[in-house]
Amino acid sequence: MKGRILVVDDEEASRKSLGDILRLEGYQVLVKGDGQSAIDVLSEEEFDLMLLDLKMPGMDGLQVLKQATTIAPDIMVIMLTAHGSLESAIEALRQGAHDYMLKPSSPNEILTSVASGLSRRADSERKKRLLAQMEASIQELKDAEGVEQDQEVTRTLYTLGNDIKVDLERREVWSGVTKVFLTPTEGKLMRVLLENRGRVLSHRELVFLVQGYQTTDWEAPEIMRPLVSRLRRKLAQFENGNDWIVNVRGTGYVFDAR
Repeated sequence: MKGRILVVDDEEASRKSLGDILRLEGYQVLVKGDGQSAIDVLSEEEFDLMLLDLKMPGMDGLQVLKQATTIAPDIMVIMLTAHGSLESAIEALRQGAHDYMLKPSSPNEILTSVASGLSRRADSERKKRLLAQMEASIQELKDAEGVEQDQEVTRTLYTLGNDIKVDLERREVWSGVTKVFLTPTEGKLMRVLLENRGRVLSHRELVFLVQGYQTTDWEAPEIMRPLVSRLRRKLAQFENGNDWIVNVRGTGYVFDAR
């Protein structure tokens, strides 16, 4: 499979056209007709790239982009815009979008932009893998040479449950042969939860501690819910991991792991 693509557009004809073009090229495609549906599915599934309409009723493209970069920081986003909203499209590039295209665009223009976005994502993933391999090789070399490191200074390690290790510097959680890697935002959330074990943290407090900005009581749960959901799915691979992050209805979350 060449890649998973999410198409978000409130116009049915546009959704169908884009979906058909991409599927014929061999991509796996899911289409959504509004911004909230896109956020919901991004919280549950992983995609390589998103084609996102800028002007939609309700949650517009810029709002979706802001939340998407928190929920799925590695996803490539291509904005779809009309001539009258070029200024907003340029703002989307400043906020992390990969590209923008004017509607309507030719199939060739669409496929070229998509291929460029997926290539950029692949390059980023390859660099991450190489960096991880280099770090592992350096560590093996130090171990072989008997180089001792001050674990308290260089790494913060936690042990949870039945010998489950958490390395916050490397953003890794492992037990035996099972290992998961956390995104930078997931790593920040994990650190906050571990450092506040047993204490109920409000949605607003979590947004401030993890994202670094203040928000309203009604916005905070919407920001945190997708991030918590993604972290829960990763922790669920470990014994009792699915039960560590407890939802305190109407308030926030508490981390209950020993």
